Amino acid sequence: MVEYRLDATFQALADPTRRGMLANLALGEKSIGALAEPFSMSFAGAAKHVKVLEDAGLVARRKVGRSYMCALRPAPLAEADQWLRQWEKFWNVRLDKLEALIAAENAQEKL
Repeated sequence: MVEYRLDATFQALADPTRRGMLANLALGEKSIGALAEPFSMSFAGAAKHVKVLEDAGLVARRKVGRSYMCALRPAPLAEADQWLRQWEKFWNVRLDKLEALIAAENAQEKL
């Protein structure tokens, strides 16, 4: 189940427009129309992006009168961050080993 959620999260984050919408929502709740404005896109186009974000669990949408208001749901981002951090540790260990090897090689060359 977590793998599916990660897939949906990363798929949603793959698009720069959706990443921009999430950044905008980090500032507070916005209507779909307000999310569309910075991208000069139609309401329908923005609604499709919001649907992808909603399906990934990154956005909650509610109807207020004639408008749909969207709010950021950060839990899937936290899961993605946790998954990415394991790889950060993996690469840090390997890069530390590489740095030690280079330093040892440089020290031998100076002798």
